Amino acid sequence: MRGERGQASVELMGALPALVLLGLVMLQLLAVGYAAVLAGGAAEAGALALAAGGDASGAARIALPGWSQDHLRVDVERGRVAVTLRAPSPLAALAERLEVSASAAVAGS
Repeated sequence: MRGERGQASVELMGALPALVLLGLVMLQLLAVGYAAVLAGGAAEAGALALAAGGDASGAARIALPGWSQDHLRVDVERGRVAVTLRAPSPLAALAERLEVSASAAVAGS
């Protein structure tokens, strides 16, 4: 029994990096999902503005929080508003691959 003293601590220290990595992956997935929801809302806001004769691109930008403004692309074409948004990520190389898109269209345009 004496040789096993501290065994749980050693096992925890061995598993801790895997648990931290799993937590970071889960947070990244949540950030991508949140960015997709934001992009959908912004595309809808842009389409509503377009239907009312307003500035679709400006309405889409206003519908988003400030952190997303630098990583946003809004395309308005033939009654369709497409929003592409880059999800936040601590790794720049990963962030470039985590773009999400959403679009909304105005009926009859």
